[in-house]
Amino acid sequence: MRLVVCDGNRILSEALADALGSCDDNLKAVAVTNADECIAAVCNYAPDMCVLDVHLPEAADGLYVMREIRSRFPDTAVVVVGDASDPGVVTMAKKLGITGFLAKGRSVVEVVDALHRIASDQPVFDPVPHAVSRRAPSFVLTPREAEVLRRIAVGQNTRRMADEMDIAVSTLRSYIKNVFAKIGVHSRLEAAAVASRANLFDEQPPPQDQQNVSRRDSQATVPSA
Repeated sequence: MRLVVCDGNRILSEALADALGSCDDNLKAVAVTNADECIAAVCNYAPDMCVLDVHLPEAADGLYVMREIRSRFPDTAVVVVGDASDPGVVTMAKKLGITGFLAKGRSVVEVVDALHRIASDQPVFDPVPHAVSRRAPSFVLTPREAEVLRRIAVGQNTRRMADEMDIAVSTLRSYIKNVFAKIGVHSRLEAAAVASRANLFDEQPPPQDQQNVSRRDSQATVPSA
């Protein structure tokens, strides 16, 4: 079975790829660390599966990678590995068409077993804690930050977002950092899950000719539940 393993930390990515190959001689894994490397590897290597870390750094655009692979390379299964405590993350991942969500608490042997099950058309989704039944507090985003969250939710990558919003990549990353801090997440997948719960997922980003709003945004309240 051919695998592409993507983690934002090259040491961890290579370590997991080596560990999987050592555990099972039939697994041939290639380690990558960012969106471009991952998509290129899937295109050139035609793997059976792509294993992604749920907390890829912002620059790696993990959500974008999932969408690109599922749309361009439907024969490659996508498996997310993480320790997400929000059930919404798994729900969002399923909407994206992934075939597995594996907890980081698994041993390498257990991961290998799960990958073989997934390869046999048996989706594997490890359980995550149930959400506490309570009204989640609202979070407040500026219109520009809300636009960034919507663009994250529809899977745009960093360069496209910056180009269409007519801002520098460094400025966009500041917006993303602020959004993550305000809504309490650490990855784009988690942010998309929050956007889905806030009914922002299906909203399309505004047309480019309507994007010249004031950069001195007034405050906009967006509910998180």
